[in-house]
Amino acid sequence: MPIDLRDVQDVYKDAGDDIIFATMNLLRQDQSSDLEVVQDLAEHLPAFINSMNIRYPDAHLAVAFGFSANAWHYLFPNAKAPKELVEFEPVEGPKYTAVATPADLFFHIRSTNSAVPFELMSEIMTIIKDNTTVVDETHGFRYFEGRAIIGFVDGTENPSALDTPEYAVIGDEDPDFIDGSYAFAQKYLHNMDAWNKLKVEQQEKAIGRKKFNDIELKDEEKAENAHNVVSQDNKDGIEHKIVRMNVPFSNPAESINGTYFIGYSRYYSVTRRMLEGMFNNSDRLLDFSTPITGELFFIPSKAVLADIADGEL
Repeated sequence: MPIDLRDVQDVYKDAGDDIIFATMNLLRQDQSSDLEVVQDLAEHLPAFINSMNIRYPDAHLAVAFGFSANAWHYLFPNAKAPKELVEFEPVEGPKYTAVATPADLFFHIRSTNSAVPFELMSEIMTIIKDNTTVVDETHGFRYFEGRAIIGFVDGTENPSALDTPEYAVIGDEDPDFIDGSYAFAQKYLHNMDAWNKLKVEQQEKAIGRKKFNDIELKDEEKAENAHNVVSQDNKDGIEHKIVRMNVPFSNPAESINGTYFIGYSRYYSVTRRMLEGMFNNSDRLLDFSTPITGELFFIPSKAVLADIADGEL
């Protein structure tokens, strides 16, 4: 059975210009109450999105909403779970650790109009605010030319637009959850003072690409632990890809600068191997980048969301 892109949440489209990421925990004081508000949200979210698209058709709203493994088993204890949905375990490398910060619910809302994500997130909270606590809320933006805040173009390793769904969307290997996706969310803070002290040539060696024209360096020109070397997944001699929609965020007056890494994938195992490559090989970029969150979420298809709304899980 082929995937149906009409049934897929927005896990393979553009990262947007104005972005809200939010992760939340359910209060877990009353399972039936928590389930009821999640069902209510699953019922109303499509209408909220449709309304915003009608009102602001040029805003290009895109939304992904999902659940962690702990949330899935808590809310739907008698339902099957996606094959690769697990609780994220830290990756402890020789120098740095990809931390795990448990959360239940995940929202990724983006648009070309900053008012639209604000309005939609506000509508969502009218339903779930009494049953949740916020773990993290990050507002991101599109930087010049789609660059990360460290100055390099982001998402270069993404598959081509035509191939993107194949790498981001679950297929018939898990037929009960076809058209879903795995989202790994990880928030990094950057030491920009230290990064900016490097010469451009040193930065390029660390990333593995030219800074201004984005051309990949020759292998012998890269650092051994260059980011675009150690973050690849080449299991069985095949390069496996995910869809990255990384977003810069900043409070410049406070010198807080970072990247919200979000990777959508058909197989979480691919993302996991990429993380292990980065942290086990001490990715040079980690000398300037500290992960402060990390959790895996399942992004259900629209059909599964409808099942949740109808109480069928």
